[in-house]
Amino acid sequence: MAARSCTRCGTHLPDSLLACPACRALVHGDALRQLAAEAQAAEARGDVTAALSAWRGALDLLPAEAEQWAVISARVAELGRQLDARPAKPDGAAPAPTHRRAWAAVAAIVIFALSKGKLLLLGLTKASTFFSMLAFLGVYWQLWGWKFALGAVLCIYVHEMGHVAALRRYGIAASAPMFIPGLGAFVRLKQLPTDARQDARVGLAGPVWGLGAGLVVYAAYRITGITALAAIAQFAGWLNLFNLMPVWQLDGARGFRPMSRAQRALAAGAVGVAFAFTREGLLILVGAAAVYQLFRSTGEPGDRGALALYVGLVGVLAWLATIAVPIAAR
Repeated sequence: MAARSCTRCGTHLPDSLLACPACRALVHGDALRQLAAEAQAAEARGDVTAALSAWRGALDLLPAEAEQWAVISARVAELGRQLDARPAKPDGAAPAPTHRRAWAAVAAIVIFALSKGKLLLLGLTKASTFFSMLAFLGVYWQLWGWKFALGAVLCIYVHEMGHVAALRRYGIAASAPMFIPGLGAFVRLKQLPTDARQDARVGLAGPVWGLGAGLVVYAAYRITGITALAAIAQFAGWLNLFNLMPVWQLDGARGFRPMSRAQRALAAGAVGVAFAFTREGLLILVGAAAVYQLFRSTGEPGDRGALALYVGLVGVLAWLATIAVPIAAR
C-alpha cells in the first residue's frame, strides 16, 4: 500500500488513514477545504442538492470521531429538512390535464411519463441495468409470458428508480439499478445516509414511485379493458406492499428508522385497519413485523412525515393489491 507523510509532523501514513495517529491532523485537509468552498457556494446560489453532494464528499474524508464530522453531519441533516420543505422539481415539463372526466386517466399517464421520463430513460443507458433487466425479463417470460413479464420488470425498474431519484435529490452517490433474475433488483449505495429522516425518504421513495407505476397501469386497464394490465397493477401493489415490511434491508425498515415508539404503534395500527378493510393476506406479515419493531429501541425523536407517508402507502397499496384480483381472474 502506498504511503504519504503528514504535512504537520512528517509521520508516514498509509492511504487508508484519514487522520494522523501522531498529531491528529486531517490527512485530506486541502480537499476538505475545497469541498467546503463548493458546498458553501452551492448553498449561496440555492442549489441544495449540490451542497449536500459536496458536504457528503467531505464526510467521506473525515474520521467519524472528528468534531468536523459531527458538524457537517448536522449540516447535512439541516439541508435535508430544507430540501423536504421545497416541492420536488420534475425532470421535465408536466402539462396540466384539461379533461377531468373521461380523460383523467390519460392525463395522469402523460404527466407521469413526461415528469419522470428523463430519469427513467437515463437508467436504461447503463449497461449493467439494461442487460441484467433483459436476463430478468427472460426468466419471467418463461414463467408467465411476455406481457406480464414485461409489465412486472418495468414496475420493478420504476420502483428502483424511485430510490435513485431520492438519492440524487439528497446528493448521495449510488449505482444504477441491478436486476437479479428471479429475485428482484437493488441499488448499491456508494455513500450511507447519515440522517434517519433522509434515509427514510430514500427508502420510501421506491414504494411511492412503484405505487405511481401501479396506478398508471390500472388507469390504462380502465381505459383499454386489457385484463393483463390489471394483473400487472396487482403485482405492483403486492411488490411494493411487501417492501413496506419493516425488517432487514426492506424499504419499510428504513421508513421506520426515524419513527418514535408511539409512531411505530400508529403505523402498526394502520396496517391492522388496512387488513380489516381489504383482507389482503400480505398485511399480516407487514403487521407482525411492525409489532416486532415496537419492542426494538429507538433513539429517534420521531418523524411525522415518514409516518404519514408510510400509512398512506400501506392503505393505497393494499387497495391496489386487492382491487385488481377479481379483474385479473377473468
